[in-house]
Amino acid sequence: MVNGQLLTECADLGTGQRCHAATIRAGTDSRLGSPVAIPNHEFIHNPLDRSFADVKMRVHGAMVDKPLQGIADRATDSDAFEYAARAGFAVSGLLHLLIAYIILQIAFGSGGNADQSGALATLAAQTGGTVILWVAAVGLVALGLWRIAEAIVGSKPGEGSGHRHDDTPVWKRAKSIGLAIVNFAIALSAARFAMGSGQQSTQQNAGLSAQMMQSGWGKALLIVVALGLVAVGGYHVYKGAAKKFLKDLRVSGGTGITAVGITGYVAKGVVLAGAGVLVIVATLQADPTKATGFDAAVKTLGHAPFGKVLLVVAALGIAAFGAYSFVRSRHGRM
Repeated sequence: MVNGQLLTECADLGTGQRCHAATIRAGTDSRLGSPVAIPNHEFIHNPLDRSFADVKMRVHGAMVDKPLQGIADRATDSDAFEYAARAGFAVSGLLHLLIAYIILQIAFGSGGNADQSGALATLAAQTGGTVILWVAAVGLVALGLWRIAEAIVGSKPGEGSGHRHDDTPVWKRAKSIGLAIVNFAIALSAARFAMGSGQQSTQQNAGLSAQMMQSGWGKALLIVVALGLVAVGGYHVYKGAAKKFLKDLRVSGGTGITAVGITGYVAKGVVLAGAGVLVIVATLQADPTKATGFDAAVKTLGHAPFGKVLLVVAALGIAAFGAYSFVRSRHGRM
């Protein structure tokens, strides 16, 4: 239990002030042996709201929300956590460079899956690949957790030591959660490859798409996912062309950083949007082999006129995105 502390709120009833008192539990928590304070939020004493019951509810909500935000604040103040999250960006850079290498192999007649699973499989086949994969998994998990902290505290929590970022819009918090899910999914794949149970995503995606195409709701869901891919791809193109990625860095963009940022974001955006379009076409034609994501989009480029040239350009663009990821690992705002 905690020691009681009196909180008084005066409600203006129109004919004068009438004060109501209620005991709000605060002070010292005997179970934790530490002080428990009511946060000093302005919205608790909103002058436009004279309801004391509502004030009590707001106080309770603030006290409930504070521990989670406090944990996120303390975690993002940790240098070790920040360095681990930065390592996640470096892992992303390595995977994109490997994907670019696989695209070049496809361009010159060799096989391979030009996606994250193909890159992880390439790592697994190398000497010491298991260790690298475990390191990659840890870095990606750390980056995913950092994204969760962003969703809780606000954008760039590493720069906001000691204060909250309540002005962060909801869509940015949702974006952070989405990126966290992606990071966790790739980390899980890396761990599976490290344990020898990893699978190429192309066959899995085709099988799942085939099952979903057998029902109306499944087709509708595939189209929604495809439209999401097109939107994400379009956002990448916009972010690259408008140089919005420079806002994610602590340093001013020089010629080299700007070049790899523009090229990388635009190239990745085009491939992602192309993957989304292919999923829509595959759903309408009931052809699950076209709904395999990034890999399908890359191989479709290869079948187009001047396909080899297009694949080489795509490889250079994805490699540029990988290079930018290394820049963000070192100079990114956290």
